[in-house]
Amino acid sequence: MTDDADLAQLHYGDGEFVVLRPGRQVLCAVSGRAIPLQALKYWSASRQEAYAGPTEAASRLGTR
Repeated sequence: MTDDADLAQLHYGDGEFVVLRPGRQVLCAVSGRAIPLQALKYWSASRQEAYAGPTEAASRLGTR
């Protein structure tokens, strides 16, 4: 279970993100799985959401 105090709030840009509220992780928009910020590699700037990996990103963005 993820503690809300550990959740960061980010603004997702093209190739980078900005931390708006500090935390250690974000939640995957597809699976709900916690993603440590140091492991975050997949997100959508237009949707402003994070993905746990390429499979989740592809399924959400319809490229699978």
